Parts: sequence; structure tokens; C-alpha cells
Amino acid sequence: MTALGALLVGVFGMAGAMARFAADNLFSRAADSRTARMAWPWSTLLVNVAGSFIIGLAASTAAQSSLAEPWSTAVAAGLAGGLTTFSSWTVATVRLWAERRPVAAVVNLAANLALGLGAAAFGLLLLR
Repeated sequence: MTALGALLVGVFGMAGAMARFAADNLFSRAADSRTARMAWPWSTLLVNVAGSFIIGLAASTAAQSSLAEPWSTAVAAGLAGGLTTFSSWTVATVRLWAERRPVAAVVNLAANLALGLGAAAFGLLLLR
């Protein structure tokens, strides 16, 4: 990777991380003070689905040579990588299960997986 490519990945990664931070603040996953239970992890679902779409779109455009290196890597690894969060998804699922909310935990797993796969497929197919 060139120096320009590394710089672009860093800049796009910062933008993705800032967008994720904004989504977290928008949906505020803070625990309810009365029950100490976590709220539904909407921001994690939103950023994972959006990131799946973005990386699918970047892969599709890169395959058609309309998005040249290092831009496709900057969008996929930087923007989508900075935006999405596997670790928050898994921790939220474990927390839901620990709170004796097994249905919510399974729905969280299934929603992220199914919607993420669908968004990636849509991004890949959009420019065909």
C-alpha cells in the first residue's frame, strides 16, 4: 500500500469512527437507571447494516474499475471498518442473554446477520 493509500484509510477510518460515535449518541445505549438493563442496541445494528452496504458497494465499484485503488480500500477498510463493530454486537448479545432476555439476544444475532448480509448483497448488486 502506498503512503497515500494509508493516509486515505486513516482519514476514512476516522470518518467512520466519528459516524459510529454519532450513531451511539443518537440512540444512547445507556442502561435504564431503574432496572440497570441495557436498551436495545439500535446503533450497533444501524452501523453494521450501513457498513455492510458500504463495503458491498465499494467491492462492486472496485470490481468494475470505477473506483480505483487506493479509494476502494479507503472506503471498505477505512470508512466501513471504522463504522462497523463486531465486538459491540457480540457484547450486546451476551449482555442481553445475561439479563435473561434470550429472545432479544437471538433477535439481535439474527437481525445483524440477516440485515448485514442483505445490505452487503444489495450493495454488490446495485451497480451491476
